[in-house]
Amino acid sequence: MMPLARFTVLDLTRVRSGPTCVRQLADWGANVIKIEATDEVDTGKGLGGERDGPDFQHVHRNKRAMTLNLKSAEGLATFKRLVAKADVVVENYRPDVKDRLGIDYDSLAAINPRIILGSISGFGQDGPYAKRPGFDQIAQGMGGLMSVTGLPGQGPVRAGIPVADLTAGLYCALGIMVALLEREQTGKGRWVHVSLLEAMIAMMDFQATRWTMKGDVPKQAGNDHPTTIPTGLFKTSDGVMNIAGGGQVMWERIVKVLGIEEEAKDPEIATDKLRSQNRKKVNALLEKVTQTDTSANWVAKFNKEGVPCGPVYSMDQVFADEQVKHLGVEMTVQHPRLGDVNVVRAPMQIAGVECAKNPTPDRGQHTDEILGEFGFSAEEIAALRAAKAI
Repeated sequence: MMPLARFTVLDLTRVRSGPTCVRQLADWGANVIKIEATDEVDTGKGLGGERDGPDFQHVHRNKRAMTLNLKSAEGLATFKRLVAKADVVVENYRPDVKDRLGIDYDSLAAINPRIILGSISGFGQDGPYAKRPGFDQIAQGMGGLMSVTGLPGQGPVRAGIPVADLTAGLYCALGIMVALLEREQTGKGRWVHVSLLEAMIAMMDFQATRWTMKGDVPKQAGNDHPTTIPTGLFKTSDGVMNIAGGGQVMWERIVKVLGIEEEAKDPEIATDKLRSQNRKKVNALLEKVTQTDTSANWVAKFNKEGVPCGPVYSMDQVFADEQVKHLGVEMTVQHPRLGDVNVVRAPMQIAGVECAKNPTPDRGQHTDEILGEFGFSAEEIAALRAAKAI
C-alpha cells in the first residue's frame, strides 16, 4: 500500500500548475482520476503539449483517465456522483468557471461535506484581477522575479522554468495535505486555493521581505548573490564554476585555496561588510586565479577545504553526473505504446517507499473501469455514452 492510497482525487486540471499539484499526490499512490472533456467538446485534444511528449508524460503520470462532458446535464450529474465518494477535487479554471458549472466549494460540500477542493488561479479567487487569465510569465513579472533576474542594467528577464506555475502547484498540494490532516480531526473538508501571483511573491522570500521589513527594493545582481559575498559565477580555464563563500571563515578558506593571502590583506576587502561594498574588486581578485585551472580541479580543491562550489551543467551533463546517477533522479516508466519513458522522479525520498511508476494514461482510457468502481451499471454507462456525456 502506498502512503496516499486511501485517498481518491478527481483531477480537472490542465497545462502545468494544476497537474503539478496533483502529481505530488499521484506519485505517492493516491487514486487519481484525470477527468478530460470528451472529443466533441475538446476538439483540440486538451492543453499542455502533445500527449506523447515529455511535458505531458511527466506531469500526468500515475493517474487513470476518463472523459466527461461537464457542460452536459448528464456529465455534470455523473461528476457529482463521483464527488460523493471522493476525497479531493483539484481544478485550475478561472474562478468564475466553476461557479458557472456549479462545482464551486459550497456546491461540492453540499454533496460531500468531507470533500477538499484545491483551486489554482492566476490572481486569486476574488478581487479586481480575479477574472483575468493567468500565465506563468505574467506572474513572474508581477511577482517581482523578473526585476531581480538577469545582469545589472539588462532589463527584466524571465526565469528559465515556469516558477510561478510549479510553486503554485506545490503550495496547493501542501495545502491539500494540511486539509486532509485536519479532516481527520474535524471530519470536514476545506477549500484550499492558491494563485500564481501569491505563489510567486512567496517564492521571492528574502527578496520580498527586504522590501516589507526595510523598504529595500532589490535589483538585478546577475550571477552574484544579492547579499552573500563572494557568491557567484567565476571563469576557469575551461568554462565557469560557482563558488559560494559568505562569512569570514569561508572567505579565509577561499583565500587559502587560491593562494591569495597577501592580496587578501587589502584593507578594502578585510571584512564581510567591506567585501560587500567592493564586490567587483573581490570578484576580479578571485577570477584572476580561477582562470588558471580547470573547473573540475577547482571544484576538487574547494571541496577539500569545505567551500561550497560546483560546475555549471547543461541538462545532458546534469544527468551524467555521478551523484545524480547515484540518487536515481531519472526514473523509467513503462508505457504500453511508447515503451520505456524516462521521467524525473519525485525529489523527496521516503524510507521504505518508492515513487509510483505508472505511465500517463491515454485519453479516456479508464472511463468504464472508473465508473464501474463508483457504482455505475453497464446500462448507465451505455446511456452516458449515447448522450455523449462520456
